Amino acid sequence: MELGLYTFADVSPVPGPGAIGPHQRLRNLIEEIELADQVGLDVFGLGEHHRPDYSASAPVVALAAAAERTKRIKLTSAVTVLSSDDPVRVFQQFATLDLLSGGRAEIMAGRGSFIESFPLFGYNLEDYDELFAEKLDLLLGLNESERVTWSGTHRAPINDRGVYPRPHNGTLPIWIAVGGTPQSVARAGALGLPLALAIIGGEPARFAPLFDLYREAARRAGQDPQKLATSINVHGFVAETTDKAADDFYGPQAEVMNRIGRERGWGPTNRAHFDQARSPAGALFVGDPETVAEKIVAQHKIFKNDRFLLQMAIGIMPHDKVMKAIELYGTKVAPIVRKATAGMPAVAAQ
Repeated sequence: MELGLYTFADVSPVPGPGAIGPHQRLRNLIEEIELADQVGLDVFGLGEHHRPDYSASAPVVALAAAAERTKRIKLTSAVTVLSSDDPVRVFQQFATLDLLSGGRAEIMAGRGSFIESFPLFGYNLEDYDELFAEKLDLLLGLNESERVTWSGTHRAPINDRGVYPRPHNGTLPIWIAVGGTPQSVARAGALGLPLALAIIGGEPARFAPLFDLYREAARRAGQDPQKLATSINVHGFVAETTDKAADDFYGPQAEVMNRIGRERGWGPTNRAHFDQARSPAGALFVGDPETVAEKIVAQHKIFKNDRFLLQMAIGIMPHDKVMKAIELYGTKVAPIVRKATAGMPAVAAQ
């Protein structure tokens, strides 16, 4: 199982004393990716957002900077909001990243959990589903063939045009990211694409049937089970002790969840909710290295997932604490998880 991190490169939404602006946050981000590579983590993902509380509106640019400071770690979007972007430019940018990194680039494509990019780039939210399906079709065509002929509703047609540069290894890994919509899960399976499932609340075990749906949709579509892969993307934090991890993570994470919750009509969170969510059956992976590792292994037994991505840098988390958490994740958590899951059979073989 691959182990990694993802972030949205949060900044302070309001300037003032102690605020972290985009310049400093992006510099910190490169250091975080470099350290993740040094401690042996497998993947680092950067999300695309177009809001004042995040600095990564162009993830591929930051990932390209990180490519020059890293040697082994895979570099992926988390996610690329494909519905409001041009698949040709997305492909060209990530193919360039792939060349710079020596074949370590991936695209994690999604419809987007926020809607700011749609009016920003001139798209109608009423076309939310159709935009993603059409643009994914074009992106997959670009990945499969150097020359493309394609037509759709929301973009001008392409008539036998070449798209360059080509990726280092010929094609790019393209994952589909979902938040729990069964139709999106089934689509990923039918297309034979890797699936990343975000779980940021509730009981994770309740999401397991979605992976069953994914694999069944792939089987019905005649997809090669060896092509399938799954990831769970979650929130969490690692520190020397479980109490310290909880105390360090609660404030920034709660501030973000309450801010987003006010926009979406969610009820406010509190410390009791947080503590329940970091229990063995909850969605938060917070604790000392042994506690977090045990929970990752326990969830792996439920999901049989091929990848696990942890979002630790949420809100205005102090950079030194994030760096320490990355060090512990790579040097303490990862060895326990890898040892415990090394003998588990692959999903395709079951």
